[in-house]
Amino acid sequence: MGFDQRIAIVTGASGGIGRATVRRLLQDGAGVMLAGLHLDRLDAVRADLGKEFDPARMATIACDVSREDQVVAAVDATIRQLGGWDYVVNNAGTMLFKKIEEQTEQDWRGILDVDLLGAFFFTKQAFLRMRRGGAIVNVSSVHAVETEPLVAPYAAAKAALLSLTRSAALEGKAKGIRVNAVLPGAVDTPMLWDNPNVKAGVEVIDKADVGAPEDLAAAIAFLLTDEARFVDGASLRVDGARLARL
Repeated sequence: MGFDQRIAIVTGASGGIGRATVRRLLQDGAGVMLAGLHLDRLDAVRADLGKEFDPARMATIACDVSREDQVVAAVDATIRQLGGWDYVVNNAGTMLFKKIEEQTEQDWRGILDVDLLGAFFFTKQAFLRMRRGGAIVNVSSVHAVETEPLVAPYAAAKAALLSLTRSAALEGKAKGIRVNAVLPGAVDTPMLWDNPNVKAGVEVIDKADVGAPEDLAAAIAFLLTDEARFVDGASLRVDGARLARL
């Protein structure tokens, strides 16, 4: 797979899946804008990856994906600094653990604004400004299909993200932009091990079911590449058959 002269935006780029995706895209020849809430963390990732890849192929920007104006600014910066825009990986996400009767409107809006609207804002900009032949990958979750107690807003947002993926694939076709989603299962990141359900034993994690961030990065890279030119509107489960065992 090769992404020479192609430019990607990866949101949530300082986290486990985000960082692994940035590295994979750089490895395959892309230029990458690292977007996320904390510029210092993004700069640290860029500095570290700059030991292996040309730092000129990377840029960083602080971006709260729940703010449309910041999404627009991130796209502006990408085109200006890296010379174009071909891909976006909507990876930024947040989660909370709370009983439904204890959840608030603010809880729901906080999750939906990041996990769903953030992807919508970037999709909108892609349809307005991305080059033909581009692609979008939305990072959903197996929670969109099977879930557990205490995560209703997250599961709902990730399910809605699959619906957005399908709708955007239909509308993106005429623009030459493909839209797909990946559904990670248990991935070896802090989000997994800090999960209160996992810590309390409510959700039992078999080590055989835990994938590496690089496993997700490989799937994301495939969906972006021209080799996946006939894959559009798809939801690719990347969970080591975890759901098949439930």
